[in-house]
Amino acid sequence: MKCPTVDELSQYVDDLVTGQESVHIDNHLKSCDKCKRVVEAFMGEQQFIKETLLTPTLPEDFASSVLEQLEPYEQKSASRKKTPWRRAMLSAAGILLAVGLSATFNPTFAQWIGGLFSTDQVDEGLRMATEAGFAKRVNQEVTDKGITFKVEDVVADSSRIAVSYQVLNENGKIKNSYFDLADGKNEILAKDNRGKLLELSSTGWSSAKDYGFIELSIREQEDLENIIVKFDLNELNSKEGHWQLEIPIDLKESLKATKTVRLKDANTSQHGVDVHLKEVRFAPSSNELLYETSFTQEEQSRINEDIQNLENQYGKEIVNTFTNYGTAIAYHIENENMKVVSHHNSKGSSIDSGLLQGTGQPTGKMGEVKWNESFIPQKKDKKLSFVLDGIIKTEPADFSVTFKPNELKKNLASFEYEGNFVTIKEAKKKGKYSLRKSLLPVKKEDIFTIEMEGEQETLATELGAWVLVDDKGMPYLTYLSGATYDEKDENGRNKTSFTIRAYDVDEIPEELTLHLLSVTRYYEVKDKWKVPLY
Repeated sequence: MKCPTVDELSQYVDDLVTGQESVHIDNHLKSCDKCKRVVEAFMGEQQFIKETLLTPTLPEDFASSVLEQLEPYEQKSASRKKTPWRRAMLSAAGILLAVGLSATFNPTFAQWIGGLFSTDQVDEGLRMATEAGFAKRVNQEVTDKGITFKVEDVVADSSRIAVSYQVLNENGKIKNSYFDLADGKNEILAKDNRGKLLELSSTGWSSAKDYGFIELSIREQEDLENIIVKFDLNELNSKEGHWQLEIPIDLKESLKATKTVRLKDANTSQHGVDVHLKEVRFAPSSNELLYETSFTQEEQSRINEDIQNLENQYGKEIVNTFTNYGTAIAYHIENENMKVVSHHNSKGSSIDSGLLQGTGQPTGKMGEVKWNESFIPQKKDKKLSFVLDGIIKTEPADFSVTFKPNELKKNLASFEYEGNFVTIKEAKKKGKYSLRKSLLPVKKEDIFTIEMEGEQETLATELGAWVLVDDKGMPYLTYLSGATYDEKDENGRNKTSFTIRAYDVDEIPEELTLHLLSVTRYYEVKDKWKVPLY
C-alpha cells in the first residue's frame, strides 16, 4: 500500500477516517516504520492537548458563599431573556468577574442561573443563542454499572451543536466527566432524520468539575432541519459499561434565524496568492466566513521548480513528508466605526480574538484550500466588513547550517535566519523504548536528537521541515517539535525551543548539515483590501 499522507495519518489519529480507510491504515502501519513514527508524534501531541484541557476548579463552597451575599431574586423566564444574568448580578456580585468564571460551579449554582449555557464557561455566541431562546432543556439519562450519563441542555443552530452533560454515581454525586473519543471505545455520531450518518467538520470536548461539554461542528452540512445526536459510550469514569442515548434536535427555528450573504466578485491577488471570499453566514451562535486561497499561476510555477530542485537533492519522500506547502491569510473584521471586533492570524498576536473554530480543507491541488471560520457574533454591530491584513505562504526554503556534533560542548553552533536567532546546544543519540505496540517484544530504539534554543522577532519567518545530511551526503528524514513562548528577552524577542529527531543514524559523523526544506512567511498587505459583509 502507498504511504498515507500526513493529513490522512492526522485524521486517523483523530478518529476521523471511515472504517475501511482505518483498516487500510492499520494494516499499513504493521509494516511501515516511517508512518508509525508519524502516528506516534501525533498521538503524543494529542495526549498533551488532552492533559492541558483539565482546567482548575473553584472551591465547592464558592457558589453558596456568593449566593448568600446576593439580594433575593425572583426568576422569570421572560425577563431573563431580556436581562442576562451577567448584567443582573454585576453590582451584587462583582467578585465573580474578578476571580474569572472560566472555572467551575456546582450544580445548584448552574441550575439557579439557568444551566451551563447561561454561564461564562461557554463562549459569548452560545450565551447569545441561549438568550435568544435556542437552548433546550433535555434531561435525558442512561445508567449502567452504577454510573449515570445525563444530557442536560442543547444549543443548536446551522453552525454547531453544543451539549452539556454530567456523569453521576449511584448516589447522584458528580464524577469526572472526561471520556476519550480517540481510543474507539466511545463514539458520538450525528444522523439525519433518515438515519444517514453525517460527516462532522470537527468534534470538541471540554470539561469542568460539574459538567462536560461536547461541541459538534455541522458547518459543512446545509439545510438540515432535523438531526439526531447519538452517544455510544463504553467507558465512563474509568468504568466499562454501555451508555447509549439518542438526542433528537430540531433546527427549523435556528435556520429561520440564519442569514446568508453571498459575496459576489470578492477576489484579489496579493503576494502570489489568490483570495476568493464566497459567503458569510449569520447564525444565532456564530458568524461564519467561507473563502478560498490558492497560489497564483505564476507562483505555482516558481514553487514547483523549487520543489523539483529539492527532490533532486534529497528525494521525493523526504521533501514531501512534512513540508505541506500552502496558503492562508491574516485578516480582521471591523464594524462601521472601524473598530476591530475580531481578528485571525494577526502577526504579533498569539491569540485569535473572537475566533470560535476554523477548518481548512485542501482541494488536492497544492496550495489550494477551502476555509470555513466562525467567530463570536456581535450583539449590536450589523454592518461588518472584512479587511485583509496579510498573506501567509508555506514555501520552499534555501538555507543550511553545518556543525560538528562532538564539538558542541565547547563551541555552540549558532545561526540567524529571517528574524530567527538559534543556537544548536546538543546533538547526540538518546535511547527510547518503542511505543509501537505491534512490534513484539518491546525494544529500545536509539534516536539521534538535536536540541536547539533561540529567540524570534515578531515578524520572523516560521521555520518548517528540515533534512539532516551526514558528511557522506546521506540524507535523513527528520521529525520536528518545538514551541514559541510568550516570554521575551531583552531585545523584545520571543524565546523558542526546537527538537529535531532522526532515526537510522547508526554512527554520529564528524560533521552534519541541516537543510531547511520549508518556511512559512508573512507578507503584509499595505493597501488594505476591504469587503462589506452586509
